Amino acid sequence: MDLVVVESPAKAKTIGKFLGKKYDVVASYGHIRDLPKNSFGVDIEKDFKPKYVVPKEKKPVVDNLKKLVQQSDTVYIATDEDREGEAIGWHITQATKVDPEKVKRIAFHEITKKAILEALKSPRQINMDMVNSQEARRILDRIVGYKLSPLLAKKIQRGLSAGRVQSVALKLIVDREEEIKSFKPQEYWTIHLLFEDKIEATLEKIDGRQLEKLEINSKDEADKIIEEIKKEQFTVISIKKTKTKRKPEPPFITSTMQMAASNLLGFSAQKTMRIAQTLYEGVDIGKDRVGLITYMRTDSFNIAEEAIQKARKTLKELLGNDYIPEKPNIYKTKSKLAQEAHEAIRPTDPSLLPEMVKPYLNEDEFKLYDLIWRRFMASQMKPAEFKNTSITFGSNRFEAKANFKELVFDGFLRIWTFSNTQEKKAPDFKKNQAVKLTDVKGKQHFTEPPPRYTEASLIKELEKHGIGRPSTYATIIDTLLKRGYVILKDKKFYPQEIGIVTSKMLDKFFSDIINVKFTAQMEEGLDKVANRKLDKVELLKRFYDKFKKLLDNAYENMERLKPEDEPTDEKCPICGAPLVIRHGKYGKFLACSNYPKCKYTKPLEEEITDIKCDKCGAPMVVKYSKKGTRFLACSNYPKCKNTKPYPTGLKCPLCGGELVERSSKNGKFYGCSNYPDCKFTIRGEIKNQVCPICGYTLFVKKKDKWCCANSKCNYCEENEGA
Repeated sequence: MDLVVVESPAKAKTIGKFLGKKYDVVASYGHIRDLPKNSFGVDIEKDFKPKYVVPKEKKPVVDNLKKLVQQSDTVYIATDEDREGEAIGWHITQATKVDPEKVKRIAFHEITKKAILEALKSPRQINMDMVNSQEARRILDRIVGYKLSPLLAKKIQRGLSAGRVQSVALKLIVDREEEIKSFKPQEYWTIHLLFEDKIEATLEKIDGRQLEKLEINSKDEADKIIEEIKKEQFTVISIKKTKTKRKPEPPFITSTMQMAASNLLGFSAQKTMRIAQTLYEGVDIGKDRVGLITYMRTDSFNIAEEAIQKARKTLKELLGNDYIPEKPNIYKTKSKLAQEAHEAIRPTDPSLLPEMVKPYLNEDEFKLYDLIWRRFMASQMKPAEFKNTSITFGSNRFEAKANFKELVFDGFLRIWTFSNTQEKKAPDFKKNQAVKLTDVKGKQHFTEPPPRYTEASLIKELEKHGIGRPSTYATIIDTLLKRGYVILKDKKFYPQEIGIVTSKMLDKFFSDIINVKFTAQMEEGLDKVANRKLDKVELLKRFYDKFKKLLDNAYENMERLKPEDEPTDEKCPICGAPLVIRHGKYGKFLACSNYPKCKYTKPLEEEITDIKCDKCGAPMVVKYSKKGTRFLACSNYPKCKNTKPYPTGLKCPLCGGELVERSSKNGKFYGCSNYPDCKFTIRGEIKNQVCPICGYTLFVKKKDKWCCANSKCNYCEENEGA
């Protein structure tokens, strides 16, 4: 009997169906060894030697693997083909003490029967350069997190944390907010001429001189020009016709998939990766179990020749030869650091149309598969072709231009239906033709500050500067949100006060290492370790020597933050004393200055919800209990004193009711809204997710992992560090 070890039970289930009874396919449930939770775990003096431990919850997994390893003739390590997967595989061999002669490493970027069987034919050794690179990353993150977080807790506020990459992402968001606050808008006007047939043209020249964007900067100036234009007679002075082609975008890599899923589907990066993992590891399609997409952590645009030919064959059957280019479209990877996988993200079988698999997927799985399938198929199609017409209208003193675009061949847009290209048919005008001016309008504009980051634009910025890896983008964002450094409002990141203070303190004392350039250089260094161009210890030593000096200086010179009360003009409704703004664990709030004699408090800014009070119909607002638990209260207080638990949007795994926030003498917990009929309760950080082992629909955060909330199930998934 041969043993095949993968990370997840879903992946094991899919591969097991391909291999049959000769192979025992088991899951390690992600990492089985890591640095200790309650100690540093890195010996700086001994070349940064890490001390690995098997977490308590993973000991049963390791014990089972040890037994299986001893009973097996050959042990195939079939973890993911990136550095993380290589490291997991190495840790499996170390924890189980398997005979190195029995170990073979196989890698594949899609979970199909053919790919698995091909991988078994060409096994290799575990790549220790990749393992060393991943280990160096883990040690770097441990050094920063373990050494810097206590500093923040001591000098700023308890419970804060810092991360080598997360702090750079926070700095980007905070710096952008500073730009927005310091931005001073400038007024400017554009002049629009309306001609017969409702043709609108924009004024471009006055007396032969090209107008600058901000030149017309007041209504009076715009009105003066409008009155002068109305006196003029216009003719068509030029008609220019051109043809342009719009090429399809390359197939998805991790970052572009996350960006597209955010912009087009409204998915968070974390949600996108969770769904992609399911599609990659395997879905039951009728009697078969199929991995629907290739590996989803990649920054390479490369596509296997076989996959290209399958795509062209499917396109021919669907649309005919008119949409297929003579030669396949090949896309070059732009990132010089690309190394995480060998292929872009694509469907494993292009002939599996989205509508064919829809009955077997939930709504979100279908949406993401449809997006991936369309992007890949479109990437192998001909460009879309447009006819562009530019018409210039002129008088003695003024020139205005109108532009028109018509689609003459849809090309890849036949498949990629997410395009927002707007067509506008050109009128049938002739050169020198007189045209009637029907109206002239001025439009007021203001220059705008740079936009706040969205998930998509932040990922794009991180990728552009080479910060982090494809596998870390989602975790970076998730960490910033969970720490309360930023919030997402209208899909945009807003830094919170604690995030701003933390970022500014780090920027003041650690600007040499917490910046875009240095973080990108560290990524390059990790790549050099993986390519055997730089020694792991040398990389760590360079970083630590620099970091230690900065850390010592910060401990000595960073002032301890002591937020002071801010006065207000409001009076306490209970005792009449002035109200002041105070700083608490959950941000700023209003409190009576006569504390502790008077303990009146209220939120600084009440968050109004769409939920109506079931007693008086007024909007409900979000409030906080003394224990920090949210609840809803009527905005018509004190006339109406109705309150109700805060709805979380999460579903009870027992009855399907909604989980709400509650509190007791032991602090916050979640309970079912159907209480007392349903008495389900749970504490901790939770999310709705289906367990691949037992089918339970709720996960709870345990230390750094998401685990099935079913007490009878031991399944946990790994959270990758940022």
